[in-house]
Amino acid sequence: MSSQVPGPVDKISMIRLALKSWPEVEDYLSKCKAVILPIGSTEQHGPTGAIGTDALTAEGVALEVGRRTGVLVTPVQAFGMAEHHLGFPGTMSLQPSTLMAVLNDLILSLARNGFERIFVINGHGGNIATAKASFAQAYGTALGRGLPSSKNLRCKIVNWFMAAPVFYEAKSLYGSKEGQHATPSEISLTLHLEPSLIGKMRPLPEPAPAGPIHGPEDFRRLYPDGRMGSDPYLAKPEHGARFLDKAASALSEDLETFLKQV
Repeated sequence: MSSQVPGPVDKISMIRLALKSWPEVEDYLSKCKAVILPIGSTEQHGPTGAIGTDALTAEGVALEVGRRTGVLVTPVQAFGMAEHHLGFPGTMSLQPSTLMAVLNDLILSLARNGFERIFVINGHGGNIATAKASFAQAYGTALGRGLPSSKNLRCKIVNWFMAAPVFYEAKSLYGSKEGQHATPSEISLTLHLEPSLIGKMRPLPEPAPAGPIHGPEDFRRLYPDGRMGSDPYLAKPEHGARFLDKAASALSEDLETFLKQV
C-alpha cells in the first residue's frame, strides 16, 4: 500500500491520532502508511521562557504539517534528553538510554499496526543523536520480530528550528542575539501558539556568551539564568507566525520527499 499523503485537510482535529478511533486509523492505513511523531523536551528556557517550549513548538509545527499534508500526527513526546538542564527547577529529563527505549517502543508499536514511514518532527537538539540510534535499533527489532512492515519501515528526524528558511529568518531578525538556547525564534513561536505567555516577557541583562555544554552544575555556573547568548525579549508573536509558516512549508516538502523514497 502506498505511503503517499492522502491530500490536504483543513481542520487540525482531522489529523490528530489521539482523536481517532481504531477503525478510523485502520481505514487511514488502507490509504496512507505515514505518521508524524512530534518530540520535544520539558526543560528551562531562561528566566522568561516556558518550560514546555520545545514540546509546544514541535507539536505546533507537526500539526501544521499534518494539516497541510493530511498525514496523521501522534501526541507529542514531551520528555527528551535534557540532562544538562537539570540544574534548573522544572526540567524533567530522560537519560539517553531511556529516551532510546521509549522511541524504539513507539516506533515498533506503529510498525506493528502497519505504519511504514515515521516522520519525527523535533524541537530539541539534545534528542537528535538518541533518536537516530533508536531508529537503527527499531529496524533490527522489527526485522527480528518478522513484522510485515519491517521491509519498508523508514524513520526520519527533522528539526524545525534548523530548516533553512527558519534559520535565515532568525538571523535576519535577531542577528547574533539569536544565540543557542532560549532563542527569540523559539520563544516567538511559543508566543504565537500560546498567547498567555506574552505577559511574561521582559527586558533582560546581557546573557552569557554561548559555549560548551557539560553537566547540569557546570551549565548553571556558566549560564546562570539559563540563556546561551540569546535575547528572548526580541521575540514577537507575529514573528512566531512567520516561523510556523516557514517551518511547515519546508518540512511538508521534506515529508513529501521522504514518502517517495524506496
